[in-house]
Amino acid sequence: MAYDLSNKLVIGVSSRALFDLTEENRIFEEEGVDAYCAYQVEHEKDLLKPGNGFPLIRALLDINKLPGFEGRVEVIIMSHNSPDTSLRVFNAVEHYGLGISRAVLASGAPLTPYLEAFQTDLYLSADEADVQAAIDCGIAAGIICDNRITSPDTASDTASGIGQIRIAFDGDAVLFSDESEMIYQSQGLEAFEENERRMAENPMQAGPFAKFLKTISDLQKELPQDVAPIRTALVTARSAPAHERVIRTLRAWDVRIDEAFFLGGITKRDVLKAFGAHIFFDDQPVHTDPASEVVPSARVPYKNKGP
Repeated sequence: MAYDLSNKLVIGVSSRALFDLTEENRIFEEEGVDAYCAYQVEHEKDLLKPGNGFPLIRALLDINKLPGFEGRVEVIIMSHNSPDTSLRVFNAVEHYGLGISRAVLASGAPLTPYLEAFQTDLYLSADEADVQAAIDCGIAAGIICDNRITSPDTASDTASGIGQIRIAFDGDAVLFSDESEMIYQSQGLEAFEENERRMAENPMQAGPFAKFLKTISDLQKELPQDVAPIRTALVTARSAPAHERVIRTLRAWDVRIDEAFFLGGITKRDVLKAFGAHIFFDDQPVHTDPASEVVPSARVPYKNKGP
């Protein structure tokens, strides 16, 4: 019988999001693909250090260790590498004990068709073009920020996992559509708040991460709230009176958000640190850049509207 991905949480991750390939990427950009390939083969036995996406991926894989959740999370490496240059990545996967057995090694070809083929729920990459293509195809995706966060978890290759996974989301243009965000950007705060007050009982349209949140919420419902393996938070610049539409939208979607922070312009950085986010998704660098100094963060690009 063929392996079925339909009832799994499928995470696609690039090798550069999973491991620290800063030097290797510099060689690729400055010296070209041949120099990059030669370097990877030459350093095949050199262990790669964890990247900023590593703690989240390892924690998600630990869900598979829970009774009744065996095999529920599938992580697939999605890489532009050729098969010949991939051994170093697989050596690191084995060294860190990551339960990853599947990969796409596309030798420079576009990855989006394979994200769709593998029914990917979330794609993490350091490549903006790849993430943009995924978003344009309706796949939740984020450009992982490259700040190096030093913590016992990322520094140790023997840590056994994180425990409860904490995922934080921005609202507009991430969980929700960017319709209200565009009003704010074009007409200002007063027009935005008036629109949200007037539309308070009308649920917002889904954003690029709405389906991913729904998948997580369905997983959470299978266990009591106090022992659920994933805890979620909404961290938004909205405040009253724009809060009501958010709450009614989540209620209409029948999804669970464990914590919500309506910050009204207060910096998100300290709240995310206090929450202990293992990943934070936001559409604006003004939020992801400072947040990435304290928690792994990923920017969600706007979907291209087309001509």
